[in-house]
Amino acid sequence: MASTETRAGEDSGSIEAGLDALESRVAGRPPFRQTFREKILPPIIAVAVVLVVWQGLISLKIVDDPTKLPSPGAVWAEVEDAWLKGTLLDYIWTSVSRGLFGFALALLIGTPLGLIVARVKFVRAAIGPILSGLQSLPSVAWVPAAVIWLGLKPEMMYAVILLGAVPSIANGLVSGVDQVPPLFLRAGRTLGATGFQGIRHIVMPAALPGYVAGLKQGWAFSWRSLMAAEIIAKAPDLGVGLGQLLEVGRTNSSMATVFLAIVLILFVGIAIDLLIFSPLERWVLRSRGLLVKN
Repeated sequence: MASTETRAGEDSGSIEAGLDALESRVAGRPPFRQTFREKILPPIIAVAVVLVVWQGLISLKIVDDPTKLPSPGAVWAEVEDAWLKGTLLDYIWTSVSRGLFGFALALLIGTPLGLIVARVKFVRAAIGPILSGLQSLPSVAWVPAAVIWLGLKPEMMYAVILLGAVPSIANGLVSGVDQVPPLFLRAGRTLGATGFQGIRHIVMPAALPGYVAGLKQGWAFSWRSLMAAEIIAKAPDLGVGLGQLLEVGRTNSSMATVFLAIVLILFVGIAIDLLIFSPLERWVLRSRGLLVKN
């Protein structure tokens, strides 16, 4: 009898040890070789393939009109020219600084707005559909109105960014709050976490996955909104950002300049995602034990 109980205890202990082992398989920082093979090398190969196909279209005379498709060498010459003139980093910084500052403002407005819409039924019924409608409205539609309201000033750019990003951030947070299990809220109230304490310790941590998804979408909307505003609105006080550079290329019928602007816009979007949002997503998944090794 004693041996049976001992064996049962050992089996129970082995099961608990196995469960602990499963829960402890949270991914740590992988070695650089693995990171290079799985994360860095694939996009490098993809870019190389695109460049080879691009150059092949030019070399094989499939597209032999440089006003339609410039060669990679012509675009690289534009990069070198802008670098030597000292304007390349100015183009990037002008747009990136506007985009990040506008997104920060949208974050400060969209987060409390999303909480209010998620937690107050009357407000949700009143402006919830409006937020969804604004999210589907093309950002470029706000540019003429913003120019009339604020003139050709930097404030016009930020207004367009806010109108494009705030609905996405708010709706993302609303979606995250809606997915919070009611048991969490009841347990929080039982422990005294009500009002602001409940939002801080229960609602926001539990709503993080939806909130982070809303932040990513909000940044995409803010970046697209800014590019639309820069393409349409031009003035000496606004400087020359990537959107203005794209419009300059169109005005001068320089496809090399147009491609340069497109590549820089794409580069900034990818860089922001890799440097800010991807680490944030991994942190959220890791904190919930969802980022595990296969």
